[in-house]
Amino acid sequence: MSDTQPSKVKHFSRVLVAVDDSDDSQLAFRYALNRAKEDQATLIICSILESQEMNIYQALSKDYVHGQRSDLEKHIQDYVKLAMNFGIEKVRAVIDEGEAGETIVKNVIPHVDADVLIIGSRSKKGFARHFGSQAAYMAKYAPISVFVIR
Repeated sequence: MSDTQPSKVKHFSRVLVAVDDSDDSQLAFRYALNRAKEDQATLIICSILESQEMNIYQALSKDYVHGQRSDLEKHIQDYVKLAMNFGIEKVRAVIDEGEAGETIVKNVIPHVDADVLIIGSRSKKGFARHFGSQAAYMAKYAPISVFVIR
């Protein structure tokens, strides 16, 4: 790279953002909105119904799981409306089930053919800060660029 030439900024055509209700996820969503708008990209909003957050009786109840998924589908549509109101022309919503990091890397990314993944990272302290976080898993194993927003 020449000292006199500014580096080119990469533009993305399909921006995938993983959302939940955490503060860091909200920051990631806002960043994704701006990035998708600037790049005139499709914004793909993803949320994962995590079965490990249910007890065994809930996981075995089809009515409970269906109700949880239905609630999540309604909630993700709020994100879609926010994105459209922000001026994003192409918005998709994706819901999947499983462990969030692995599901996004192995199922969602290949399915939606995203160029970049934008995720939040809960700030942890001590040993847990370095190992075991969903963000760390996705950053390590995703086949695309990953922006981790704190």
